[in-house]
Amino acid sequence: MGLYTYDDNLFIRKLIRMTVDVVVVISAAWFLVYSFLNQTIVTGNSMTPVLEASDMCLVNKITYDLGKPKRFDVILFERQDTGKTNVKRVIGLPGEDIRISGGIIYINGEALKDERLSEIQLSGLAENGIKLAKDEYFVIGDNANSSEDSRFSNIGNIKKSNIKGKVWLILKPFSRFGVIK
Repeated sequence: MGLYTYDDNLFIRKLIRMTVDVVVVISAAWFLVYSFLNQTIVTGNSMTPVLEASDMCLVNKITYDLGKPKRFDVILFERQDTGKTNVKRVIGLPGEDIRISGGIIYINGEALKDERLSEIQLSGLAENGIKLAKDEYFVIGDNANSSEDSRFSNIGNIKKSNIKGKVWLILKPFSRFGVIK
């Protein structure tokens, strides 16, 4: 009789340990996701073909607490005019001169070579050149001809304090799941 009691206690102990392990892992994952990550849903087609309307993306909130946005990063930022968030690609970095002429983006007088941003039809504010302050970024949508971005006065240059994080992973739809380039 004692042999069966020992086996029952061993099984119960294993079950309790496994349950505690699962609870700890789920709690740690929940803490990490809600502390350092955020989700956003893309609206509109300004980032096509990289991001489509209704794509659900994961945003790394801590990346820019530890570093600075780099050219071509896809970011989530809060608009000054509406307080809503937008997703765009960083093109101009603090202190740079940005000009768009003849459908080409120039940074400090040199043409930007990027196939995603070719043949821009509307220069907007960048037609005569824009000088970025030490905490400002110039953003533009990959589908530049259908994008409301830093070329327009209602958005303008994006201050670092308005950047909410780096958009880095498409979660849904599952057919498009993957890291954003």
